[in-house]
Amino acid sequence: MKVIAVYNRYLSRGGEDEVFESEIALLRSHGCEVHPVEEQTQRPTTLLAKISAAGNCVWSESWYLKFRALLAQKRPDVVHVQNCFPAISPSIYYACHKARVPVVQTLHNYRLICPAANLYRNGDCEECIDHSLWRSVRYGCYQESHLGTAAVSFMLAAHRMLGTWSRVVDLYTTPTEFARQAFIRGGLPPDKIRVKPNFVEPDPGVGSNRGEYVMFAGRLSAEKGVVTLINAWKILLPTVPLVIIGDGPLREYVESQLPRSDFPRVEYRGRLSRAETIAAMKSARFLLFPSELYETFGMTVAESFACGVPVICSGYGAVTELVKDRVTGLHFEAGNAAHLAKQVDWAWHHPDEMQAMGAAARAVYESRLTGPQNYKFLIDVYKAAVQSRLFRGRTEHNTSPVVP
Repeated sequence: MKVIAVYNRYLSRGGEDEVFESEIALLRSHGCEVHPVEEQTQRPTTLLAKISAAGNCVWSESWYLKFRALLAQKRPDVVHVQNCFPAISPSIYYACHKARVPVVQTLHNYRLICPAANLYRNGDCEECIDHSLWRSVRYGCYQESHLGTAAVSFMLAAHRMLGTWSRVVDLYTTPTEFARQAFIRGGLPPDKIRVKPNFVEPDPGVGSNRGEYVMFAGRLSAEKGVVTLINAWKILLPTVPLVIIGDGPLREYVESQLPRSDFPRVEYRGRLSRAETIAAMKSARFLLFPSELYETFGMTVAESFACGVPVICSGYGAVTELVKDRVTGLHFEAGNAAHLAKQVDWAWHHPDEMQAMGAAARAVYESRLTGPQNYKFLIDVYKAAVQSRLFRGRTEHNTSPVVP
């Protein structure tokens, strides 16, 4: 199969980058011809640049023309868009529509129903689902900018009116049923959204599961539960060692806590490569995932499962589809440092039970989260998108969206 894979990279590298690169490698390893198309997000510094960026996020004429030429040259079977925000824009969907090339869109985050992409504003927030996208403008949810939020909200609203999300994209994938239901509530057609979990490839193998520390790996930010994590360790006796891996806006806060006399066994290792992070994970007794977001999946959790390491996570949102309480890990009340401390204390002093949960976590990886299984998921989605495009091509003569 011939695939054009599209990804607009964000300013900071994250889990979506890993998925994009891993899926390309996976497809190529099975003989597929993949043509990556990438753009790097730039932060506009002048008012003129900001106005231009706002317009381009709604419709980039240059990308529309560039993509029409690319489609004519490569003649792909399918175009798989991992992300087109903000620079590439939804204009490429219309280039595909005009060329009758099916489009699959991966929903890594909640952008299509939330301008901030995370359904979070001082806690979980569904106002843009329940009311209107313009609620986000009131709060400046996108990068704490009212102007920027207005641009993103207009882009989303305009393409809802045009039918871009409902008619021009052939199929969507999202990693969990929780995320799928959120998008359905936000107005996407239920029959167009397939659940396709992310995966870990190559298989890292099982760790010791009786490591000498507990581990957190992720973005150091409030919504990822970092403050709750630090507060939990202020409650715990200093007998539970913690390793923190990652970077982000709360890095200075984390580093400022480490000299405290009651934090003698907390080690901050900074940002590590994926290979280094997984190596550290294999030596951890269990992983902490205290996110206060709904999330859509939790790539760190999947990697932990692949290593046979159980997870203590916030007990709500998409991640609970992987982490089953007392089966593959433990749940705690999101944002509740005392409850997290209690769960960590129990887990640290019950290594046999946690080792059994680690074995169950590994079984989940083997049954759902490996490369070969994900390849089958992808090919099935691509084939369904091709069939959908063929069917719609015969029936939509009088209902096609207006395209240049």
